[in-house]
Amino acid sequence: MIVICENVTKSFGSFKAVDDLSFQIPSGICFGLLGPNGAGKSTLIKMLYGANIRSSGTMTVLGRDPNVESHIIKKSMGVVTQDNHLEDALTVYENLVVYSQFLGVPKLTRHEKIMSLLTFMKLDHKCHAPVRTLSGGMKRRLVFVRALLGDPEFIILDEPTTGLDPAVRHLLWDKINELKSFGKTILLTTHYMDEAEQLCDHLVIMDQGEIQAEDTPKNMIERYCPGYLAIIESEMGNPVEEVDIWIRQRLSGYQIRALSLEALHQYLKKHQLEPKVIRPSQMEDVFLEVTGRELSQDA
Repeated sequence: MIVICENVTKSFGSFKAVDDLSFQIPSGICFGLLGPNGAGKSTLIKMLYGANIRSSGTMTVLGRDPNVESHIIKKSMGVVTQDNHLEDALTVYENLVVYSQFLGVPKLTRHEKIMSLLTFMKLDHKCHAPVRTLSGGMKRRLVFVRALLGDPEFIILDEPTTGLDPAVRHLLWDKINELKSFGKTILLTTHYMDEAEQLCDHLVIMDQGEIQAEDTPKNMIERYCPGYLAIIESEMGNPVEEVDIWIRQRLSGYQIRALSLEALHQYLKKHQLEPKVIRPSQMEDVFLEVTGRELSQDA
């Protein structure tokens, strides 16, 4: 196992940011960590590389305890943090040279390594450009390159595509899948439920420092919100739930769910409702069901 957590707790005074967490991350998968803001995700991630010291429980990362051996763990770990933290005054190449020196990348192979990764992330044409001239998407890709310089076995991606346009998001999705095909193990946090559904082999949903749900995306959908959904943005008067029909009030309008598409159509026709959209259930619906919160309240 790449990560083993057993009954891990992190307290700040009387407040438990992480409360009795237990889970494992096997090698070679993309493991998703989801939850609203304040759920404890960032605290947990910092414990994995030793930036936060856990209060109790046991934790191993790559077979070592991050409380005492974080300096060794970091040599086999790459981290894409929420903030880029790049040296804007330096060029793309200079940024990577400086960081590769910190990692101890051999001087003889440094240039080849940097150029190979820039090509992998489609940034080689910006090799000598000052970082301050790069777009937001290019800076994000550069942070990916930086995280990969040490050829890490375990990669943490902390909201890696937040604020990026769809084209860059999908490029990074492709690269994440490629990294997984190379045998890398990835821990992904994201506010994009479609991203989690597309990339993750296994998911944990956290809230208030605890694990609320854990399974594959497919199994979560089948367990928590099977069937089909209609989104109604108009007023429904006094909606009445019927057999195999579930109704939830949203920030604007209602969400109607049925186990079958036929049952959903019959309900809509009976109550003369015009849905904005009809679709199969997805991870966004699981998130709402498990946490009771709209994504837009926390993203």
